[in-house]
Amino acid sequence: MDITTFDREMDAKGWVIFPGAIEPGLVDRLRHDCLKWIDICTQYQVASGINAQGDGTAHHSVGAEDSIDEFIGLHVFHAWLQHYFESKPYILHACNPVGGFPRVQNYVHRVHRDVATFIPDYRLRINMLVMLDDFTLENGATRVLSGSHRQPVQPGDDEFNARSEPLTGRAGSVVLFNSYLWHKGTLNTTSRNRVALTLSYGPAFVKPQMDYARLIGEDRGAALSPLTRQVLGFNSRVPVSLAEWYRPRPDRLYLPDQG
Repeated sequence: MDITTFDREMDAKGWVIFPGAIEPGLVDRLRHDCLKWIDICTQYQVASGINAQGDGTAHHSVGAEDSIDEFIGLHVFHAWLQHYFESKPYILHACNPVGGFPRVQNYVHRVHRDVATFIPDYRLRINMLVMLDDFTLENGATRVLSGSHRQPVQPGDDEFNARSEPLTGRAGSVVLFNSYLWHKGTLNTTSRNRVALTLSYGPAFVKPQMDYARLIGEDRGAALSPLTRQVLGFNSRVPVSLAEWYRPRPDRLYLPDQG
């Protein structure tokens, strides 16, 4: 997709779709690893008493050196993300698989947007929805209210249901959308999971939901490409001691170009 079309669609609708953007082999590996992470996070949810059997989602599924790390490191959409953030440094804010289990409802099925703060005309965050199964009307395709990225107040259910549209597409398709966009998942009425990987990116100076740089660690981080280090937050870490604060400029944890 050329940048002019990207800008026009993002401005008018708040979302764009890239059909068949991910090759089938990677789609299959991502699907497998997303379900693996959902099993891992289910154990945490149950152990902490958040719920009794998990909710079919996982959060911050980074650092296992699996296909999700591979996908992040490929930077397939860097050109559009860099343009979206006006060539300023950006970082990964969240990386959350969604299982789309048959007949199961959870928080993603409520009308919501993925940032609580609304700053008109400011590009605070962008979402990436990677379809790892075909998204259909029957298996719970995400619905979006086009143009609602300019709407600070949550639409009522009746308004949303009347005006929203489904994001349908083949496995491997990817949707980028303004994180202000009001959206929701729908019920999967089939017998098979509808798996997706959802990521979000934002300015480097806005705190991510997870400290991915410290999660991964400097030993592994040293082997990453400069762009991957940037995206995973290695250039915008917050010091936790005076020893970390008082470092020579090249060794600082928060670099001067991060905003």
